[in-house]
Amino acid sequence: MSALWTHISGSPAKKPHYGLLDTVRGICLISMIAYHGMYDLVDVFRLPAAWYHSWPGYVWQQSICWTFILLSGMCWRLSQHHIKRGLILVGCATAISLITWLAMPSQLILYGVLNLLGLSALLLIPLDKVFRKLPPWAGLAGALALFVITRNIPRGSLGFEGWVFCQLPPALYQWDFPAVIGFHSPQFYSADYFPMIPWFFLYCAGYFLWGILSESPRAKKLLTPGIRPLSFLGRHSLVIYLAHQPVLMGIFLLLGQLSVF
Repeated sequence: MSALWTHISGSPAKKPHYGLLDTVRGICLISMIAYHGMYDLVDVFRLPAAWYHSWPGYVWQQSICWTFILLSGMCWRLSQHHIKRGLILVGCATAISLITWLAMPSQLILYGVLNLLGLSALLLIPLDKVFRKLPPWAGLAGALALFVITRNIPRGSLGFEGWVFCQLPPALYQWDFPAVIGFHSPQFYSADYFPMIPWFFLYCAGYFLWGILSESPRAKKLLTPGIRPLSFLGRHSLVIYLAHQPVLMGIFLLLGQLSVF
């Protein structure tokens, strides 16, 4: 995949081209734009929507990030130039952090999804030779197990969502410098936070999932066709990702001037 999420998620850079992956990414991109539009309306412009900060809104948000991260891991093995792609993503993430720090400190973004995807793409480079020696089904099972076990590490425990297996020592959560990994002080804040633990394990799950699918000619055939307009969005997701929030904010500010809100 050559433009957008080629950089964000590592879409296929050469033939064969799996259009369904682009299509799914395009659908998720639309969902993400709608979700962030609601975020702007509720958290920035203070429009009431109790459901957004309850279970329905959380499930919506998680469905988007889970899909993007899994797709990124899947497409890592289909793409090339991992160092370049990873550095581009980390660079974009750094720029977003600087912009939000200067323009909207209340919405500061540190270690967001772009940073996760960039660091994951780079980290998989040395791990790839080891991972390829593992049976894909074993790697997938192990990656998912680690994701489930470590899902709550940023919240101070081992466990998955409401299931707490055990609390971790408070001494691990005294500083913010390991926040990129998943350990941070109670004062740490980021409007978009995706630390390496647990999310790198979900990225690896996508990596191993493609290892399973790539062994099935039928699966690869089913993944080949896509829906062209959605595939177009999917192939250009990095550009759209970087542009969508300024565009949304511009639209809402204009509507605010027109007294719509």
